[in-house]
This record gives sequence, structure tokens and C-alpha cells, in this order.
Amino acid sequence: MTTPLTRQAQPAQSGTTQAQAIFRILLADYHRRDFAISFWDGSQWASETDTPRFTLIVKHPDALRRMLKTSTNDLSLSEAFISGDLDVEGDIEAAMPLANYLISRHWPALTMLRLGKHLLAIPRLERVPRNERPPAELTGELHSIERDRQAVTYHYDVSNEFYALWLDQQMVYSCAYFESPDEGLDEAQARKLDYLCRKLRLRPGERLLDIGCGWGGLILHAAEKYGANALGITLSKNQATLAGERIKRVGLQDRCRVEVCDYRDLDQVSGFEKIVSVGMFEHVGESQLLSYFRQAWRLLAPGGVFLNHGIANRAIDPRPKGPTFISRFVFPDGDLVPISVALRYAEEAGFEVRDVESLREHYTLTLRHWTRRLESCRDQALRVVDDSIYRVWRLFLPGSAYGFAAGLLNVYQSLLLKPGEGRSGLPLTRADWYR
Repeated sequence: MTTPLTRQAQPAQSGTTQAQAIFRILLADYHRRDFAISFWDGSQWASETDTPRFTLIVKHPDALRRMLKTSTNDLSLSEAFISGDLDVEGDIEAAMPLANYLISRHWPALTMLRLGKHLLAIPRLERVPRNERPPAELTGELHSIERDRQAVTYHYDVSNEFYALWLDQQMVYSCAYFESPDEGLDEAQARKLDYLCRKLRLRPGERLLDIGCGWGGLILHAAEKYGANALGITLSKNQATLAGERIKRVGLQDRCRVEVCDYRDLDQVSGFEKIVSVGMFEHVGESQLLSYFRQAWRLLAPGGVFLNHGIANRAIDPRPKGPTFISRFVFPDGDLVPISVALRYAEEAGFEVRDVESLREHYTLTLRHWTRRLESCRDQALRVVDDSIYRVWRLFLPGSAYGFAAGLLNVYQSLLLKPGEGRSGLPLTRADWYR
């Protein structure tokens, strides 16, 4: 089924007739088109369904030129979105299958010639200058302490105020733990913090290290609710400053603190009964994973446990070729590995794997909450960051939600034990985790 182009302007002169022809070729083998496409002159190619799930808005012909660049990943499409040449009105997560379809296709030479003919017929239009988030440009040896500091700063030091707009009250920037799909984000994040403490089996007076503590939500919870002596470390000065203010505000300075520190610089041998890392593991890099787990082992007292919470990719998927949207604009030098790879390194470092739990569905729900909250506070966000930064997160959050919902990504909590003379000291069941 085809639908006519709504002629609200003069498409022959504006080039939208050629643009529609390009989309007809690109989408010839696509499943039922449940979305509309709107062009820069106001004309529209209507959806094949009565109620379109979203509208793809092509605001400038350069979006098509970027879309047709030879590419094996999502970078060209993402750059068009960040620049504002391409937009989505409606459910942006619903647009992700379309993006994956366009990215994954390998067009025959004859098809490319047909596309190129239509593209050349589209007139060059003037551009309105825009401020765009520059891609990460890191220096130094990959996953060195200094380069990792640059990578963390690029993502986390955007603006504390920006993150506070759409995160929960505790500013927990990781997967929540939901009791039901209808539960609110604040409740689910509070449950996750408590679940982590129960999994660690924290006791009053125990020393807890949080590697990559963010804005301090977990160490505050562990100190206030479980009486732990908690140290959080982060490479983000913005995070450490705000976390310190929050600790002071509730008067927990005697047993809770945050330092700007790389985990590799800690020298407190066997100084902690419990260690936790939530959402930091993805930044370590596979080349450093053995060192990461060996350092956690060194810092942990015999009989202690390390709870490592991190995102994983699938072992069956190839590594991306070249830079991607995530590596250029979101998490530079981020490096996902399959859970089997992570556990192999943990065991090589000496850990005993005691429990592994997937929270994949929980991360889908979390990311959808974040997306809705971000979109609902667009005006406030644009007062603290520029439009291109807002657009990076507006693409990143629902794109990640789609990845988890489709099973392309997963997130695991792995409980790792440092045995003491062969004895685990752990209960025979997990009953205390679900009290």
C-alpha cells in the first residue's frame, strides 16, 4: 500500500518528491510502516496505519545525505539527530527498529546508484548555525588513569542540575528494582539500594567500599540504614562535590565520605569487609578487567564479598566496527563484555562466584521512566544544557531501553566471594534477601 505525498508546499522545488522516492526504496522490504514521515517543507508521507506510533521528521536534506553515507553502525543517523536535521515526534523508542533496519542493510550497487540519483536532485538548502555537543576527544593511553578521568568527566560532569531533573530523588544513575511495572521510579530505586545492602549482608560497623559511587545514594543508604562505614570513590568532581554536600546535610560525615579517586590508586589492603560497584564496570575495559578484579580482591578482607553490577552484551554479537554513537557522544572508551567473560576474569583473580542475577526487564522500565521524565522537563533541561546535549540523552535513553527490551543488552548482579580458608561463611539460602 502506498499513500500520496500531502502537498502543503511545492515538493518539486523543495526536493521532497525525491526524498519520498528515497524512502520508498529504503523501505521497500520493511514490515508494515506504522509511522509517518514529515519533510522540511511541511509535506508528509502518511502512515499505513490509522494511528502512527511516531512521526519521523526530516528537517533538512542533510539528514538524508548522512543517512546514506556508507556506515556499519549508528553514527551517521545519530549525528543527524543530534544536529537537529532529523527528529522524532511521539514514541522515540518505537523508532529504534526502523533505525536498526536502516543501519543493518547492505544495499546493492544498483540500488545505491538509484538512491544517489534522487539525492543529487535535492537542492542544497541553507543551514541555521547550531551549537552541537562535540564528540569525545580523549588523549593518552587507552584506559590509563588520566584517560579514564577524561572519559568520566565527558559524561558525568555535564551538569548535576541536568541529571537531577530526570533521575529519582536519590539521583541513582543505574538500574532500579521494581516490584511491579506500574511502580514509581523513586520507590524502585530505594528498593534497589536496599536490595544491594541485603545482598551484601551489611552489618553495623562494617567497612564498605563503593567503586564508582556517583552522587552517593548507595553509601548514604548503607550508612544511614545499615550502620556501615562507607567510602565512595568517583572520578567526577561534580559528583563528589554534590555527594559531599548531601552527606553533610544529613550529618553522616562520621561514617560516610566520598573521594575523587581511581580504584587503582587505593592501597587499603584487606581494608573492607564489603565492596560494591554499580554501573562503573562498563568503563573498565576488557584489557583491565583482570586488574580490576585483582584490585577488588586485594582490598577485600578474607570472607568478604564483592557485588559487581554491570551491563553486558551478548557473546554471539560481533564488536562494533569503528566509532559508534555511544562511544563518540555518550560513554567514550566504554567496553561491554559478555557475563561469561566477566566471570572468567573474576575467577582468575581468585573470586568464587556465588550468585548471578539478571535485571534486564528492570533496566527497560528504568530507562523508560528516565525518558519520560527527561521529555517532560525539556524546557528546564534547556536552561542548564544546550539543545544538542539534551538530544544526545533523548536518543541514548530510549535507544538503551529498546536494547534491553529486545534482549540485545543485559545487566547482571554478580556476588563474588573471597573465601577464608575454604569457608564461605554465607547462609545456605537467599531467604534473607527477600525478607
